[in-house]
Amino acid sequence: MSGSFVSFDRRSETGVISSANPGDIFPNWKGDEERWLFLAPHDDDIIAGCGLTFIASLFSGIKTYAGVVTNGKMGYCTPEERDTIADVRRKECADSFAALGLPAENLYFLGHDDGSLNRQAGRRFATGAPGEGPEIAGGAGVQNSLVWLMRQTRPTRLFVPTITDLHPDHKFVNSEAMISIFHAQGTIWPELGEPIPQIPAIYEYATYSNFVTPPTLRIRVSEDLFERKINGLLSYVSQKQIDITIQMQRENGCDEFIREAEFDIFVPQRCKDLFAEAEKLSK
Repeated sequence: MSGSFVSFDRRSETGVISSANPGDIFPNWKGDEERWLFLAPHDDDIIAGCGLTFIASLFSGIKTYAGVVTNGKMGYCTPEERDTIADVRRKECADSFAALGLPAENLYFLGHDDGSLNRQAGRRFATGAPGEGPEIAGGAGVQNSLVWLMRQTRPTRLFVPTITDLHPDHKFVNSEAMISIFHAQGTIWPELGEPIPQIPAIYEYATYSNFVTPPTLRIRVSEDLFERKINGLLSYVSQKQIDITIQMQRENGCDEFIREAEFDIFVPQRCKDLFAEAEKLSK
């Protein structure tokens, strides 16, 4: 579309660097091998929390994927919807991502029960027991699903909800994603696919709560791309508060903020160095 644009901005102690080319802003850029995986605890979390970043990824020609962890069964707003809301929200979600321009084959529904992710933690051999969750390759549990998804999509960058989020499902997806990265890169559970070649860079987006530290990335888009986000939100007609969400999005405008996180493996040498420096000061 004529006039469409995206801008990726990095804030540092010396100022702000801006570029329409994400390779100028994101470190260790992989070029045509870039793959961005966005994880959503619930179907509307990506578009609400980082929809502009998602659109900017698609606009920039990056291979983009979305994984929706829960089935939306707790999202009903009237008693009559209780038994049908999961199917309704799945269709709304598919329509929403189609409005954003995501190919249908790049959208993954993992199907875990909404509102009780903590009961589906980890990985276990599937038995078909009630509440166990979906089975993939003979296993069950959120880590089973996330390791499989990472090995399918092989992301170079992973976008997750901020760990400080008020919603327990959001915190849970963040923490399960971190250990799943560790598993996905290793040789454990070979039935879930080939290990990913590297640990992806990690980014947090905010929905309900602020970041634990200030964000260093800003994504800006043109008005027409912002309206694409609004059109995607309008797909969630079953959600009675969607008008409030859209109003908030319009107030926020065409800017979005992302926090760079870190997959921080414990290295004892760092602690040794800290004590060595302290010992020098005490002499």
